[in-house]
Amino acid sequence: MKSAKPVTLALIAVAVCLTGCQSREKRQRELAYVERPVEQLYNAASQELDTHAYDRAILLFNEVERQHPYSEWARKAMVMTAYAHYQRHNYDEAIAACQRYISLHPGGSEAPYAYYLIAISQFEQIVDIGRDQGMTERARASLQDVIRRFPQSEYSRDAEVKLDMVNDQLAGKEMEIGRWYLRSNQTLAAINRFRTVVSDYDTTSHSAEALYRLVEAYLTLGMRPQALEAAATLGYNYPDSDWYAMAYNL
Repeated sequence: MKSAKPVTLALIAVAVCLTGCQSREKRQRELAYVERPVEQLYNAASQELDTHAYDRAILLFNEVERQHPYSEWARKAMVMTAYAHYQRHNYDEAIAACQRYISLHPGGSEAPYAYYLIAISQFEQIVDIGRDQGMTERARASLQDVIRRFPQSEYSRDAEVKLDMVNDQLAGKEMEIGRWYLRSNQTLAAINRFRTVVSDYDTTSHSAEALYRLVEAYLTLGMRPQALEAAATLGYNYPDSDWYAMAYNL
């Protein structure tokens, strides 16, 4: 009886494998090359997308490209494939599909959305400020690209909102590192971080604290003129803030 469990588990594993293989073979049979009108294929893919059957939609959009590669529908299908990947949270695949479309059809009617989809695919992968912000930097560049290329589009308006959030995230990371430098008595390194926030992220919620920290750091180093300049800027821009009150006390 003791040897029955491994055998049973092995049989279950084989059954699961066979079921998966049969499922893949069934999909392949369903998509065996049978030439169909492009509208029929595209509409079928769209219907699968509407019912959240994203894997099936991707297969059908790919079939549109395969059967009608030079049609307008094929160009649309490329972007819709990217969108289906995005909905599945397959962000790398979504980005790759958009980049492929842009490389082949840089002036295509779907190009604005392709650029936007790259940006939001990166935006949705942003992690908390305690971790590496490489993806946040990429999202920022892509959002700026959307705004620069398509300033009057609906995508640009949403990109501007998301860009504010990205900038706040990056400023928060700079502040976290700057505070750590202050605690570690690495005052010059801290100053560089806070100055970055003031110069590059002056519209974020971190700007007032960054100016206060500069006052604090400059006074620690005996750099009174620089401290007064930072305090004056803080008072001018945030006269009612607690950060200004604390800077004034210093």
